[in-house]
Amino acid sequence: MADTAAADLIARSNRLGSDPRVTNYAGGNTSAKGLATDPVTGEEIELLWVKGSGGDLGTLTESGLAVLRMDRMRALVDVYPGVEREDEMVAAFDYALHGKGGAAPSIDTAMHGLVNAKHVDHLHPDSGIAIATAKDGEKLTKKIFGDKVVWVPWRRPGFQLGLDIAAIKEANPNAIGCILGGHGITAWGDTSKEAEKNSLWIIKTAEDYIAAKGKKNPFGREVKKNLALPVAERRAKAAALAATIRGIASHDRPMVGHFTDEDVVLDFLASTNAPKLAALGTSCPDHFLRTKVKPMLLDLPAGASVEDSIARLKQLHEEYRKDYTKYYEKHATADSPAIRGADPLIVLVPGVGMFSYGANKQTARVAGEFYINAINVMRGAESISSYAPISDAEKFRIEYWALEQAKLQRLPKPKSHATRVALVTGAASGIGKAIATRLAADGACVVIADLDLAKAQEAAAEIGNTDVAVGLQVNVTDAAAIEKMVQDAVLAFGGIDIVVNNAGVSLSKPLLETTEQDWDFQHDIMAKGSFLVSKATAPILIEQGMGGDVIYISSKNSVFAGPNNIAYSATKADQAHQVRLLAVELGEHGVKVNGINPDGVVRGSGIFAAGWGANRAKTYGIPEEDLGKFYAQRTILKREVLPENVANAVSVLTGPDLSHTTGLHIPVDAGVAAAFLR
Repeated sequence: MADTAAADLIARSNRLGSDPRVTNYAGGNTSAKGLATDPVTGEEIELLWVKGSGGDLGTLTESGLAVLRMDRMRALVDVYPGVEREDEMVAAFDYALHGKGGAAPSIDTAMHGLVNAKHVDHLHPDSGIAIATAKDGEKLTKKIFGDKVVWVPWRRPGFQLGLDIAAIKEANPNAIGCILGGHGITAWGDTSKEAEKNSLWIIKTAEDYIAAKGKKNPFGREVKKNLALPVAERRAKAAALAATIRGIASHDRPMVGHFTDEDVVLDFLASTNAPKLAALGTSCPDHFLRTKVKPMLLDLPAGASVEDSIARLKQLHEEYRKDYTKYYEKHATADSPAIRGADPLIVLVPGVGMFSYGANKQTARVAGEFYINAINVMRGAESISSYAPISDAEKFRIEYWALEQAKLQRLPKPKSHATRVALVTGAASGIGKAIATRLAADGACVVIADLDLAKAQEAAAEIGNTDVAVGLQVNVTDAAAIEKMVQDAVLAFGGIDIVVNNAGVSLSKPLLETTEQDWDFQHDIMAKGSFLVSKATAPILIEQGMGGDVIYISSKNSVFAGPNNIAYSATKADQAHQVRLLAVELGEHGVKVNGINPDGVVRGSGIFAAGWGANRAKTYGIPEEDLGKFYAQRTILKREVLPENVANAVSVLTGPDLSHTTGLHIPVDAGVAAAFLR
């Protein structure tokens, strides 16, 4: 019985959570009650399985369920100290857990435990929240649903809300659910199938009513000067604004960004009422916890120049910070947590789209999805009534709720490179791929840039999904191709923090056999390519105002005069000196520039596989398959150098422990005395 109840609950949750019409990512919760055998007494007991704190319905597994004893849940009613002290009840849930209890119980656990139904769903559908945030939501609920759905006035989630809904269910035997004012919906059923059916009926009925009765233009007339720019133009403008906006969002703490130019956003921004509605902010607690109480909206037309837009965005940021600080100071009490940053998490640009921010790419993307939910809610509410979100005072009670603060404190400690975005050239194989893999493991978002797009995308997919890594094509000898790659990179993650100039190629020839074409080929890719990539990314690093790192993968040959590689060694020496020059030039902006001098990296190396290995083996008179061992034996440490060893050095140079180091070259060659830096 227990296994069946939990399995049915997970299946139902996954179906509901995978449909964005039903609920948003990590929003809502579901539950089931059923019988199980107490392993201590052997007696049959009733248990509650409910989605735990912070979980996501669409991806919920058994480990994400909190499991509580219903006899003890019901007994909590007798010790409930009243609404003024209801937060104490969340800690009391721990004493009702069955066994180890599974996931941490959420704030909404009381709603599920106290409502007299075997199965309960609490969801955040756009159509349901549209009615919940409508000015006359109570009347609309009665009109749309009759006695099947009951209006519940706004109340912050918690034990009292659970008691309220339980009482409403008992007083309304025909009801299958509730509209929770300002918040969402709750539905129930005697079986898992019935609860799901009831949830979907409420959502569909609300959708159908809005579609049938709603106004044609709920956001008002179209503002022609704010209409969407053509795709290429708006993406170019978005990329040009990205560094500025990321710097704005990261004034208090570093953020990763996400950009979307979906029609739903562009249409909203091109409407008369967008400024008024944006200023009202979001309403559903799940929304504004991720989007802040309201977005920052650029009040210039779509055709405004990049320069004017940047200047105005910076002015608006100052105003936003003052306004948010006033909001905090007005509503904070002596025991409120400290202000958690005054920067916007959603920035709206008419004709261009929406920038959203978070501590990682997934959080940033989800914040944008939540604001799209909010736009849909506003559209629905304005269609059939007028949008009336909960008050700022109530928003503050949620945003700075001690229980939400506790949830934040349960998050794992950020990794060393969390919030950082790394761009690695030549990263589809060898050293570049190892660097990208290591930086992603350290918590960074990574852009795999390579001449071979298919291999770049394949390498990115091996590292993680698009919230972690993306593959882009670039020819580093082509300034226009680099600009396109940089544009796509900043639109993927909001900006760039780490640039690794790794793209390389080599031909091993003595002076008399080296042609002019050989010389140009290698210098164009490495010396010129590194210069072009650094030039294209430096403005982003500077404009963000967040510091950054530029790394050059040079070579032992930049300081060591080896035989038969005049072109390769000369271009590596060029790269090595670029490190010194740029360290001096970019230091005033907090950007560190350092180099790494590897040697003998045979395994996994694209350069060695492309013929360099065969040529070097011939030069040394050994079989090519023994080249790695040969290089190892001529080193001081007698160790073969692997791509991962170079990646380790990049991780350290760009990590927190060498924050005061610039202009340095680190040998990663297992010890070659002739290449010691002097």
